[in-house]
Amino acid sequence: MTLKKAGANWVEGERFYNRQVELEALAERVQDGTHTLLTAQRRMGKTSLVRELLRRLAEKGQFETIFVDLEAANTPEDAVAEIAVQAMSARAAWDRIKTRFVNVLREVSDRVDTLSVLDLQVKLRAGIDNGNWHQKGDEIFSALAGNDRPIVLAIDELPILVNRLLKGQDYHITPERKQAADGLMSWLRKNGQAHRGRISMILSGSVGLEPILQQAGLSAHANIFSPFDLKPWDEVTASNCFAALAETYSLDLSPEVRQDMCRRLRWMVPHHVQQFFDCLHEHLRRANRHEASLEDVELVYSTDMLGTRGQADLDHYEGRLKTVLGTDIYRIALELLTEAAVQDGKLRTDAIDLYREHFPAPSDTDRPLIDNVLYVLEHDGYLEKQVDDYRFLSGLLQDWWRVRHGGNFIPIERRRG
Repeated sequence: MTLKKAGANWVEGERFYNRQVELEALAERVQDGTHTLLTAQRRMGKTSLVRELLRRLAEKGQFETIFVDLEAANTPEDAVAEIAVQAMSARAAWDRIKTRFVNVLREVSDRVDTLSVLDLQVKLRAGIDNGNWHQKGDEIFSALAGNDRPIVLAIDELPILVNRLLKGQDYHITPERKQAADGLMSWLRKNGQAHRGRISMILSGSVGLEPILQQAGLSAHANIFSPFDLKPWDEVTASNCFAALAETYSLDLSPEVRQDMCRRLRWMVPHHVQQFFDCLHEHLRRANRHEASLEDVELVYSTDMLGTRGQADLDHYEGRLKTVLGTDIYRIALELLTEAAVQDGKLRTDAIDLYREHFPAPSDTDRPLIDNVLYVLEHDGYLEKQVDDYRFLSGLLQDWWRVRHGGNFIPIERRRG
């Protein structure tokens, strides 16, 4: 097959590789009217999977499809406006939505369908406030549910919005903030139940929704969404991807070279597979060669994947972790991950016990603070529990974390004497 490089963003069509089983499973859920919570470590390809699913469903013509990105949303009002404007892709539903916003769209009624998305967002947002967003949101869902064809509504980065509502800029959950997040999730839950069979929702994000809801005791709001865990590729799939890319770009990657690349990654995150190939391709291009050696793999991995080129991408892991945990608790996560990275990828039981003593939980909580952090690290794909120990899933992330943070790090056992 001809497989092109993926680039940094989501992919579809000829850049989309594998995942046929997952596409079929998600399509089956849509057919059954199931609401889905798509979970996975970041860069696993959640957005690409959803976009490709929507593309294929739209081609078949049985469903209308809408994709909504809430990464820039700060309030429920923003979310409602974004859902409304993205509903333009479902023509009949969009016509009904416009009637709900006739007051704010009156001055541009003769050209509303030619406005830019940004201009339309501004106009729609002007008609939604803290007092009416529930009503306007219900009306939008009703308009979608009344469409001729059922609708698949994919909402990306909902966890980021929920996290902002819960914690604000100081990362402190207050009763008022909890009420705001509760209101948003209750509204989604109500409409998901009311319009099951006419609207099938798929939620996803670059951080996990469940750990965020759990921190505020709101986990029950997610129970209408059936979890779907997107796994990494196995080694055979990753090796075949390397081979397909090599064929497209006229490179010679022997089975031994591809095996070594997989060994270093260990956890076959599709983006990391593509990134590794891209770095190797550029290295060979500069050297005016087409055949890769094991020495090339070693050089590219250490200088590019673990160097400044790979840093921008892997920095995002830290950024998202800070987003979920807040600056203070992130420092604890940083310690735990660095401890594991410098100890052959393992966070051992005795070290965890010492960290529980070193970072005691506030007196008003029952669960040890370290256990809460470990839950987030496990849920979001940094560490995997093995009996009582934890280990890095990704060889690349483990090596990068060691290079970035391990230089002057002293393991906790040595600090304690």
